[in-house]
Amino acid sequence: MKPHVTTNRQMPARLSRGVTMAAVGVLLLSGLWSCSFMTVGGELTATGGEPALESSAVAEVVGDSRISGEELELTPAEPDRFLEEELARFQALGEWDPEGGAPEELADITYDFPVIINKHVEFYLDFFQGEMRSTFSRWLARSGRYVPLIREQLREAGLPEDLAYLPMIESGYNLTAYSRARAVGPWQFMAPTARQYGLVINDYVDERRDPIRSTQAAIRFLSDLHDEFGCWQLAVAAYNAGGGRIRGAIRRFDSENFWEISQNNHLSRETRHYVPKLIAAIIIAKNPTEYGFDNITYDEPLRYETIEVARWTSLEAVALAGGLDLEELHDLNRQLRRLVTPPEAARYTLRLPAGSRELVAKNLPRVRAVAQVEYRTHIVRQGDTLTRICNNYNINKTTLLKVNSLRSEQLVVGQRLRIPVQTTAYRLQDQDAAPDSHQAGLTGGTAGGLVLHTIKPGETLWTLSRRYGVNVQTIAAWNGLSDPSRIRAGQQLALYFAPTPGESGDTQATLASAAKQPPSATPEVTYYQVRGGDTLWSIARKFQTTPRRIQEWNQLNGDLIHPGTRLILRLAEFTS
Repeated sequence: MKPHVTTNRQMPARLSRGVTMAAVGVLLLSGLWSCSFMTVGGELTATGGEPALESSAVAEVVGDSRISGEELELTPAEPDRFLEEELARFQALGEWDPEGGAPEELADITYDFPVIINKHVEFYLDFFQGEMRSTFSRWLARSGRYVPLIREQLREAGLPEDLAYLPMIESGYNLTAYSRARAVGPWQFMAPTARQYGLVINDYVDERRDPIRSTQAAIRFLSDLHDEFGCWQLAVAAYNAGGGRIRGAIRRFDSENFWEISQNNHLSRETRHYVPKLIAAIIIAKNPTEYGFDNITYDEPLRYETIEVARWTSLEAVALAGGLDLEELHDLNRQLRRLVTPPEAARYTLRLPAGSRELVAKNLPRVRAVAQVEYRTHIVRQGDTLTRICNNYNINKTTLLKVNSLRSEQLVVGQRLRIPVQTTAYRLQDQDAAPDSHQAGLTGGTAGGLVLHTIKPGETLWTLSRRYGVNVQTIAAWNGLSDPSRIRAGQQLALYFAPTPGESGDTQATLASAAKQPPSATPEVTYYQVRGGDTLWSIARKFQTTPRRIQEWNQLNGDLIHPGTRLILRLAEFTS
């Protein structure tokens, strides 16, 4: 019997109520339908249960503290769009139907999650074919990329492979999805639960958006919930509501049956609809043509290679090295909150499109980062002050005065101010060009001109002086700092370097006072880019210094160095 077509929506309809109370013809793996209950401690939730309707600001969702505009965009979880209407209509179904049976129309389909048909599951079979048809089609298409990977991990862990469709109702397999309850990623982890299960969340990385790491965490979490409740329907409900809520419902109603517990209002509306929604998603996803989803173009399964790169490596540089599409590379590394590898560890593993690793490894040492200063124009308006303008553009007041040759802070309405903004471009050095044995200037930037440095947490003027080869007093003088110890994360400092011979000076800022001239074009610091085959010992011999000093200058904990890394060599300090 095929599903009939409704006359009001002209969409494939739900299955009829003709079901058999036994699992007629439906193959169910043994042991997965038992609902024994064991008590263990702990209270965690992945998705937050009933969604909070207060602020859903991205800056609050993505971590414990606000971060800069370099944060990569998050997108609202698609299931949230329909939630209020969905829950209201679901509530209107009336009394709960604890009875149900297997869908006899799909007798040749094998399930390893306890699937039954009742009026609540039928509601979602209709809902997915009706109002949510276009959205559900998009989820099905996206599932082609991630379901094979998730199924494999579930199989290895001994969990039902049908749980691969749980991220479908959580996020539609959207890696950057966030909910009104502040859950993030394909599995919609709340931050405390994510950290409990080993996911890293900080200013640079959010592994809730990593399809592999978040799946591993979800599997451990679901395993723990099943170990506690002994029933996959209750375990999934606890994934949404938290174990404490399910534990309390079992005690209060003396039942270990999800459908019986859901007849009461102890569980939130969202949790009561969660299990039938998952069941309906599983049924349709495993037999889409039966429900009219016969024109789906599934995404290709996720395939990738990995490569280790240095901290602070830009994804733009990697894309240039491999001739890759930046968005494709970004999509493989959605856990990165900025388009740069995190600074915590010396090396970071990046995912690359399959077949690109060799070219990236070959070309990445040839990529040169060029810091450029561009200028925007700000037209002074009524009420503008220099302080307000500096705050708006996150720029140092002293820098703004010098760039615009201003002797005082007095402004005139209509006055045009030049606002310096540092950007970074990447260039691939010609293969035939001899690599630099040492390069004067800034690491990852030009050797001359104005460089705007944004202070990161934990940085001091001393660490900046070591990095750029400029003494603390000079940096303080350039930025009008009376107390060099009083700088804060997010503050922007200006550093001035003389242009190298032949370099255009049209974007270079100069100092207004001869007493504050930048260092000479012959710096005390030399920079060396590590090449294949280099060791600390060979570099030390080449520059007539010692491996230990190179380690000290670069804060290296061991002897391991990698091609493409730039090393600071304080040769003047050594020879003095």
